[in-house]
Amino acid sequence: MDSIIIIFVLVYIAMAFGTFPGIKIDRTGAAVAGALAMIGFGFITPKASWDSIDYQAVGLLFGLMVVSASFTVSGFYHKVANEMAILKISPPKLLLVFIIVGAVLASVLTNDVVVVAMTPLLISITLARGLNPIPFLLGFCFAANNGAAGSLIGSPKNMIVAQGLDLSFIGVLHITAIPVLLSLPVVWCAISLLYRKNWYLPESQKASLPPKTHTVIPFNQWETGKAAIVIAIVIIAFLFTDLPRELVALSAACFLLLNRKIASSDMLKHVNGDLLLLIMGLFIINAAFAKTGVPQEVLHYLLNKGIDLSSPITLFLVSSIMSIFIGTTPTVMLLIQFVSPDGNADPLGAALIFGACFSSNIFVFGSLAGIIAVDQSAQHGIKISFLEFTKSGGIIALICMSIAAGWILFS
Repeated sequence: MDSIIIIFVLVYIAMAFGTFPGIKIDRTGAAVAGALAMIGFGFITPKASWDSIDYQAVGLLFGLMVVSASFTVSGFYHKVANEMAILKISPPKLLLVFIIVGAVLASVLTNDVVVVAMTPLLISITLARGLNPIPFLLGFCFAANNGAAGSLIGSPKNMIVAQGLDLSFIGVLHITAIPVLLSLPVVWCAISLLYRKNWYLPESQKASLPPKTHTVIPFNQWETGKAAIVIAIVIIAFLFTDLPRELVALSAACFLLLNRKIASSDMLKHVNGDLLLLIMGLFIINAAFAKTGVPQEVLHYLLNKGIDLSSPITLFLVSSIMSIFIGTTPTVMLLIQFVSPDGNADPLGAALIFGACFSSNIFVFGSLAGIIAVDQSAQHGIKISFLEFTKSGGIIALICMSIAAGWILFS
């Protein structure tokens, strides 16, 4: 049992810091290595490890990633970016556009995929205007993370919660919509105040930036329209039918991959395979850890101390604190094992989503979207430090978490 706990703790240390001291391994590598160690040492059988993977959650996520990829290969994201680039508005108003676009796209196309697709384009837009890209990139990232809380398909962690608790799309939306809308002015106000004197890039810094490297994808109206119809059908199916969500998403992916003009390989390269492997690895690790009986003991201890995870506000606070230190997806996958809805599924699901999404802006490693934004920015010569991310993200997260807590308590 001790060896299982050691592997579990080491993996979650890597989840928190994004790497492990002295080893060149990232979160995905740690999750896969941890899962293989659990199987290799006989702590969980190969069959039990396969059975522990929630194929419904993985299938839902993969299907929606393919749907979102269709918007990338059709040039939709480039079209949106180009339309924003020619807007004749001031930097604060442009920031507002970025925030609204980020939140809306993330709510229906998955925040991580949206940030991957849009970050290089937003850098190009701001540099072309002579603007400092950092406040705009941060505003877009924070809005995408918050906007993701607005729907069950806004983030991989939301999909895991939706499958685990069998949530109602409309039921959760009724709870999450208002706090998400209120969070967007918070993002705009915080970024605008902090960067009010730093909207523009100094000439000396412009000269040191590398040339633009992103590939422009021509806008294909037909392919974009087809993808839009498909995502609309998917959402309608989620809202008004009892069809399994993963089958709906996979059917949509199948339809979009059958294309005479766009190669399936061009679409599939935009699917985040690392994230899928990370999630599957954590399923196996958590299953092996559950066999030790430690999670059950911890749950009983918490219950004895009056910490009831069937209370939405308690679940929100616990998920918020855990997400800050070990990341949102690992937190959700850990807590979902202890949540017993008993007719209270939608409020509990909303609380778990709020805790994971709104707290993810405090640290860079709090969300995959934050890691992507910072890493991709660095590749384009724009360095966003840990402290710079947390300076604005921490303020935004704490205010938005307060809004969510108040909404949960009084709604």
